Amino acid sequence: MNCGLYLYGIFPDIIPDSVSITGLDGRPVYSQVVDGLTFLYSEASKEKYLASRRNLLTHEKVLEESMQAGFHVLLPLQFGLVVKDWDAIKTQLIEPYKEQLQELFQKLDGQREVSVKIFWDTKSELQAMMESNLALKQERDNMEGRQLSMEEVIHIGQLIESNLSARKQSVIEVFSHELNPLATEVIEGELMTEDMIYNAAFLIPWESESKFGELVELIDTKFGDRLRIRYNNFTAPYTFAQLPEP
Repeated sequence: MNCGLYLYGIFPDIIPDSVSITGLDGRPVYSQVVDGLTFLYSEASKEKYLASRRNLLTHEKVLEESMQAGFHVLLPLQFGLVVKDWDAIKTQLIEPYKEQLQELFQKLDGQREVSVKIFWDTKSELQAMMESNLALKQERDNMEGRQLSMEEVIHIGQLIESNLSARKQSVIEVFSHELNPLATEVIEGELMTEDMIYNAAFLIPWESESKFGELVELIDTKFGDRLRIRYNNFTAPYTFAQLPEP
């Protein structure tokens, strides 16, 4: 059953159908030119798609495979976008936002998105902080074994929090100092877990990725086992291509 067209992303160039990619529901992915823009799509068998891990990964895989095929300038569309026909996408997206879409294409031309996420063990960092700050450790130890007032609890809590925050910031500054100069734009994202201390996306020239990746590895070596770093060197540029919802 065909319930419409499932859209993955938009390119400024024609994508030949000879590029074989499988999309949601195991259906082949095609390209369609509408008003000079090329849409990547497959036939939809549902009106709405569940945001399951499998579906999300398939959506992302379609975008990445098209980029790996050599079509680098891509505006990824949000997961789950199904339209009835091309007239709907023309009237709801292209006509009202064509100028903004062209600006995004120009911004992404020759650029790619990479991301860095940094994790540490909060308990280990707290212990290391105490060992390196004897005055704070002594003050905390003096409070153990006795009834504390609310003011004392707040005071020691704020001291520990501010010192841990400074320790965290010193780590972040190392990454920023080394990596930011290679980026055209940097956007910091939300911290998704308690042990995550940094989450940033970088828009960098395509030819700079190898140098960028080498710097990430070098910084990782400097910190040793203290940090866990997740570096994603190939992803659709969601962070830097925020499209209006049709």
